[in-house]
Amino acid sequence: MRVLVIGSGAREHALLLGLAHDPAVTALACAPGNAGTAALAESYGVDVTAPASVAALAGEWRADLVVIGPEVPLVAGAADAVRAAGIACFGPSAAAARIEGSKAFAKEIMRDTHVPTAHAEIVDNPARLDSALGRFGPTWVVKDDGLAAGKGVVVTPDLAAARAHAMTLLEAGHPVLLESYLDGPEASLFCLVDGGTVVPLLPAQDFKRVGDGDSGPNTGGMGAYAPLPWASPDLAAEVVDRIVQPVVDELARRGTPFTGLLYAGLALTSSGPQVIEFNCRFGDPETQAVLALLRTPLAGLLHATATGTLAAHGRLDWAPGYAVTVVIAAEGYPGRPRTGDVITGAEADGVLHAGTRRRDDGAIVSSGGRVLSVVGTGPTLESARADAYRKVAQVHLPGSHHRTDIALLAVRGDVGIPATR
Repeated sequence: MRVLVIGSGAREHALLLGLAHDPAVTALACAPGNAGTAALAESYGVDVTAPASVAALAGEWRADLVVIGPEVPLVAGAADAVRAAGIACFGPSAAAARIEGSKAFAKEIMRDTHVPTAHAEIVDNPARLDSALGRFGPTWVVKDDGLAAGKGVVVTPDLAAARAHAMTLLEAGHPVLLESYLDGPEASLFCLVDGGTVVPLLPAQDFKRVGDGDSGPNTGGMGAYAPLPWASPDLAAEVVDRIVQPVVDELARRGTPFTGLLYAGLALTSSGPQVIEFNCRFGDPETQAVLALLRTPLAGLLHATATGTLAAHGRLDWAPGYAVTVVIAAEGYPGRPRTGDVITGAEADGVLHAGTRRRDDGAIVSSGGRVLSVVGTGPTLESARADAYRKVAQVHLPGSHHRTDIALLAVRGDVGIPATR
């Protein structure tokens, strides 16, 4: 099987690592890729925002399967263009990808399927903002209604900060979504969906804030771990039954069946799991941890999802133990990152590339905000965490920063679901 992966982040590097271990794979390509993916796959330039260009590359390369990693090409319709060219594609149509592309659409779907989620209100006019803010709080959740690479959300007890973020979005022409605050720890559940059948992967938890102790602004994600030792063993089954399957069925009923990876971002509240958001693709950095534990051949699994045969695929096989991902970010991130710095230690096992490129002289240098994801594994969460940070210490990027507390509360046993009210 010839597999083309679209994207350039550590998520795509993790996908390529999994695909490379599948004996059914005969060739791998990545577009546009990075310095790390170039060691596993042929590299091609492509405008991921142009569906026709993605489909043309897939045809020219003679791909048997295209795996689209980021949300932007999916919302733009890249999967539609690839399928129209007669090539199997892992990723939802533009119509189904609205589940991530429009938070208002996602709320509509959840309302119609009675899926538990926070109370929400859309504000598209500054004149309505103050009265709307008065109906929320004292902790305010303010979101960009569209795609924002994980950085369009502010959660704050400060009304002035909430209002300022909302005004910034409105002045940029973006509708604002206000939500009620949900108690309880957050979790991510990735589900493979072939239009009707839903197969969950391991639950994970990611860390959005830039600093230790969940301090500072939101980012695209600074680390993750999987599975969740503090969660019920029945969590995935419960979320599929109460949340994911009803949404999948509703999208099919509307004539826009979802095919690919449906990601449920959850708050595990005192009244049960509630949806914070849906994403239409593998999440980053959770993917790096989850796929590190998957033993089932990945290409066959993604191909079955893309071709509607997931129900016949069989049970997934997982390695025992845990995986922890720590993101190394460039100086300045999540603001404007410094780029062009030489990285050492980036070619070690467990180091996945995102914002990197190889210079003409062979050196690997930084080219983005989240530069590397470092993945550790072990029989316990504590040992997986120690493995990850041991590898982090062997990487050097001038001015870089990373969180030092990924999975720490879970190791200490300090994460738990609030008691039922």
